[in-house]
Amino acid sequence: MKQNQNIGIFSIPVLVAALGYFVDIYDLLLFSFIRIASLKSFGFTHDQSAHIGLSIISYQMAGLMIGGILWGVLGDKKGRMSVLFGSIIMYSLANIANGFVHDVTQYSVCRFIAGIGLAGELGAGITLVCELIPKEKRGFATSFIAGVGLTGAILAYFISKEFDWRICYFIGGGLGLLLLYLRVSVFESGMFEMEKKEKIQHGNFFMFFNNYDRFKRYMLGIMLGLPIWYVLGILVQLSDKFGKQFGIKEEIAPGKVMVFMYVAISIADFLSGILSQLLKSRKKALYVYYLIMITGVVLYFFQYNGSANGMIIICMIIGFGTGFWALFVTIAAEQFGTNLRATATTTTPNMVRGSLVVIAFLFEHLQRHTSFIMSGAITGAVVMSLGCFALVVLKETYGKDLNFLEH
Repeated sequence: MKQNQNIGIFSIPVLVAALGYFVDIYDLLLFSFIRIASLKSFGFTHDQSAHIGLSIISYQMAGLMIGGILWGVLGDKKGRMSVLFGSIIMYSLANIANGFVHDVTQYSVCRFIAGIGLAGELGAGITLVCELIPKEKRGFATSFIAGVGLTGAILAYFISKEFDWRICYFIGGGLGLLLLYLRVSVFESGMFEMEKKEKIQHGNFFMFFNNYDRFKRYMLGIMLGLPIWYVLGILVQLSDKFGKQFGIKEEIAPGKVMVFMYVAISIADFLSGILSQLLKSRKKALYVYYLIMITGVVLYFFQYNGSANGMIIICMIIGFGTGFWALFVTIAAEQFGTNLRATATTTTPNMVRGSLVVIAFLFEHLQRHTSFIMSGAITGAVVMSLGCFALVVLKETYGKDLNFLEH
């Protein structure tokens, strides 16, 4: 039966998952490129847009956290395909609605709903592909998904330069609805079809907390990805303000910094899976990426009297170091049994995305006691320490057979 067959790296399910992640990233990061323009149309100044923008993106990230749980549980109870269809419909319609907002409250609500929808895309796609692809090729397939998907950020940047911010949201919604047509040809995971007949709990989110070993695996997986969203949500999103504090006289456009950074991330994410396959180790590959990332962050805080181009180069170094998103989500999939895999793979990355709310709170709270730059550095030190601890403690998952259950 076709649902039980192994598929190739460039098969339809892998391609559709990659294109789904492409649209996901376009919609997820579009706000970063049009934040200033959209908030100016509401009458806010450039300086006000930084604080208000952080508030709006916090609503989006809160939606991601809630959506991660909802879609993850649904993926383990009803199947991976139910999530791939439902999530894309929700965030596509939310983005179309976003093009009609006229105040910050409406904007926040639409980003919150879009966040819930966006939460299901990557986790369900990676889970499905990991269960369909032979374990010897799993890293190559997930890297392809991430490498293609992350270029959605580049499209979002160029679209934001050519069209009004409202049209940008309409385009994102249209791309999502168009992708639904391709989803029809994708089949369900054979592992899930066989496992759902077992009389055990499926998609029980609370199972992460009723067993110490599962709880540890789950929390370490989340901690592993925290540095990525610290970099994106604080260092890059506020690169214009950091630039002024560093004494950089040239104007810095966060959108431009982010698109160059995502070029580096896309390349690095594609290479991360290949590196882990060559090293036959997920952890060894992550050690390499963490070293590059931490080096870049240190350089970031020592660019006094630098230049706008210097900021871009440093952020590209950091971006390359954070290009382990595919590897990070693959590890989440490999850590847990089939009856809990979609829940783990969907909630873990969205808990990381949603952690930006806590990271931003820490960053803003520290500014009451110290400087803007020092607040960013301390926040970074805390986040990087948690990530390094998780990397050291996590067990290796390379080549792991995924045909097992959580009891």
